[in-house]
Amino acid sequence: MTALTMGQKANLIGLPFLVLLFGIVAHAQTPSSVAQGTDCTQIKAQAPGADSGLYWIKPPGVEQPFQVSCEMLADGGWTLFQRRTGGSVPFNRNWAEYKNGFGNIQSDHWLGLEQVRSLVQDTGRQWTLRVDLWDFEGGTAFAEYSDFRLGSEEEAYNLTVGAFTGTAGDAIRGAYEGIDQNGYGFSTSDRDNDGCSPCIFGDIAEDDCSWSEGGGGWWYSRCGSASLHGDWHPGDDNVGWASGLHWRTWNGPAPYSAKATRMMIKAQ
Repeated sequence: MTALTMGQKANLIGLPFLVLLFGIVAHAQTPSSVAQGTDCTQIKAQAPGADSGLYWIKPPGVEQPFQVSCEMLADGGWTLFQRRTGGSVPFNRNWAEYKNGFGNIQSDHWLGLEQVRSLVQDTGRQWTLRVDLWDFEGGTAFAEYSDFRLGSEEEAYNLTVGAFTGTAGDAIRGAYEGIDQNGYGFSTSDRDNDGCSPCIFGDIAEDDCSWSEGGGGWWYSRCGSASLHGDWHPGDDNVGWASGLHWRTWNGPAPYSAKATRMMIKAQ
């Protein structure tokens, strides 16, 4: 047998590497990761028959497309950014996780504050926020807000919403006076922006609303009456908890933790 030269050995070693490299590049350029629109509203407008499901989007100014779940409804395409249907995905997360997102995009997840911000920062379009709620008794309700915006990270992704419509009540502005969450920054267990230093509720002094909500992040204002990121509680033990999936203008008067929730936005 003839001995291989150094060049021949290098070629044999290099060939598998080139095949692997080509496969990686080809995979990276597959159509599945190519943006199908800037958001679900645009996708639905361009393809009225589009089904609900997963799509790749690339909002203006974003370098890389990212995947979202779209709800293609009769009134347009909605980009879903929060879904909870049980306790399998914990929402007691830190700032970095709420910024970048977590969970399974096909089921329970939080898309990420930065991703949502990238969608709504285009001031040339108006965005509607919709919150859907399901209870354990077979009922459902919704809340819609016009002119939904988020500030930058430096502004703690502060929340702005306009006029309310719906059947669940305006929990963001509060079940009682003085707890309007509109205009407040996002808080997590490791970054507190809730305005409590402390907040006094009867004989209770509250310094950290995220802590009382089981570590869930939210736009707390004196804790407030809307918070969907506390601990998930089963149907036989979901009433009366300080932490839960709360929308306290709905299913009261005792704190009622919802069975399922989703949050999504649509451009006008």
